[in-house]
Amino acid sequence: MATGTATGGAGGLLPDRHPTADFFVCDIFDAAPKDDLGSMEHPIFSLSTRPDRRVLSYEHNGTTIEVTPSVKGRATIHDKDVLIYCISQLMAALNAGREISRTLQLKAHDLLVATNRDTSGDAYTRLKEAFERLAGTRITTNMATGGTETTSGFGLIEAWEIVRRSRGGRMVSVTVTLSDWLFRAVLAKSVLTLSRDYFRLRKPLERRLYELARKHCGRQPRWQVSVPVLHKKTGSAAPLRVFRAALRKIAADGNLPDYRLQELPGDMLLVERLVAPARSGGRAVLLSEEALEAARRLRPGADVHALAAQWRAWWEDTGRPRLNNVDAAFLGWIRAQEGRR
Repeated sequence: MATGTATGGAGGLLPDRHPTADFFVCDIFDAAPKDDLGSMEHPIFSLSTRPDRRVLSYEHNGTTIEVTPSVKGRATIHDKDVLIYCISQLMAALNAGREISRTLQLKAHDLLVATNRDTSGDAYTRLKEAFERLAGTRITTNMATGGTETTSGFGLIEAWEIVRRSRGGRMVSVTVTLSDWLFRAVLAKSVLTLSRDYFRLRKPLERRLYELARKHCGRQPRWQVSVPVLHKKTGSAAPLRVFRAALRKIAADGNLPDYRLQELPGDMLLVERLVAPARSGGRAVLLSEEALEAARRLRPGADVHALAAQWRAWWEDTGRPRLNNVDAAFLGWIRAQEGRR
């Protein structure tokens, strides 16, 4: 009887064509939708339904962003579904203790289904166009991800490739390489869980408002923001008066999952969370103003509401352990993060 390792040939095993795990296979079908905190906070994606070839320059509280589109136009808020799907898969794998890579292999059909898109031939064509815009859109920013702040330029995805097509020419299997900037956010778990109903929102502005509500309101009961500041943070190209009218229409429609919008005097908008916050041992996980102020002292210049949302996401991912003192747990988490930085 022959001994040794089979290397192929008649009667032998096929060779191991992938001895090293140089990519991550997307195969977690019930992964919760996750979005990265950086692009939720700042306006990177276009809200236009037509090709947007304008260069976006944005500055807010020391963060600068310049987004340069390709000839295909800037990546849109609907194109972002691709990134949300990839982040969701990676986070689910991380939480399950699996190895991950910033190069992912995914099935186009699974992505379309997970993001509530149709699976017609046109849907595959639109998906291919989304990959092109994501790869072509270039960003220069000093925005920190995973505790690292560098000024750098990159694409939203570094590369993509159709690995396999059907007989009819539709993409079946695709590999996507995320930017290092986005992959660092995943490794640091700088993400928030989205409602699956996010993918049911039709209007680009509705999606952008939900992102901002989810990040800033988080599990706090409410968040107030001036309409001019909100106009800037959404990245809307509409005149302010048109933007106000759109806000009123969205508030009246009431389609945002988990949140309600209300216009206030003084050109302000109130965002209120509709569902009850998470609870620990029968108590709501709400932070006091004193804890938020202490967090500001620990992390000068940081967005404490974003930190609170990140901490809650971490708390949920660790199985929602009972909290005897919510404020102390939050501040202890910040100190631990600072120690790792």
